[in-house]
Amino acid sequence: PTTGSVAVLGERPFANPRVYAKVGYCPEGEGIYEDLTARQMVGLLAALSGMSGRVLRDRVQHVLELTGIAESADRRIAGYSKGMRQRVKLAQAIVHEPEVLILDEPLNGLDPVGRREIAQLLKDLGAAGKCVVVSSHILHEVEQLTRNIVVLHHGRLLAQGDLYAIRALIDAHPHRVAITTPDGRELARCLLDLPGVVSVRLDGGNEGGVEIETRDPEHFYHEFPKLVAHRRFRITAFSSPDNNLEAVFRYLVEGTS
Repeated sequence: PTTGSVAVLGERPFANPRVYAKVGYCPEGEGIYEDLTARQMVGLLAALSGMSGRVLRDRVQHVLELTGIAESADRRIAGYSKGMRQRVKLAQAIVHEPEVLILDEPLNGLDPVGRREIAQLLKDLGAAGKCVVVSSHILHEVEQLTRNIVVLHHGRLLAQGDLYAIRALIDAHPHRVAITTPDGRELARCLLDLPGVVSVRLDGGNEGGVEIETRDPEHFYHEFPKLVAHRRFRITAFSSPDNNLEAVFRYLVEGTS
């Protein structure tokens, strides 16, 4: 985009120190000082934001604990793993208690436990009234962090809203549902009779799964349990590959091609 305007907290952000003081940024790239310890680096950024003395020391210790890096805070960053470096970047982004937090791929390099911990921290910050903006291409992680989503592609706004509102934009596409059952063939025959079902595919024959496509998912979800109860089908798994942000993004991007 080459036109328009940007406002952060009601002000133009460009060359505006008042806005910078209220914004925290966690970049994807590792722009960190490897010769410093985590405590020194976070303390340096806190000092640049105007903190000093005991206030600075207490606040640095607090964010090191919040981000799970306190036990290693006095080691040089050069010896840190990628996940530990990610925690340091997040700590420096929140040390000055910003009102707006901008995070670029904040869960990069973290192990599964670390991802859960940091995701919960970001949710807690949002619940405390902070504006947390996450940029990520790991779409299932975005789903776990927030229901408010903006979909951008090559600088164009494709959609915005919660996941379900965005999903409603692509109901013109058939909606897929995957079912695992030992009664595959008989179930498939019955599903073809349901209104809105446009295709049924067997995977693995009678002992495998069934995948259907429907143009009326709401009606399908209403009728399917009744069909299963009436015919006593055995269902061992049920999911929709299209009820996720990855599918939404794929459909919307394909629609612009």
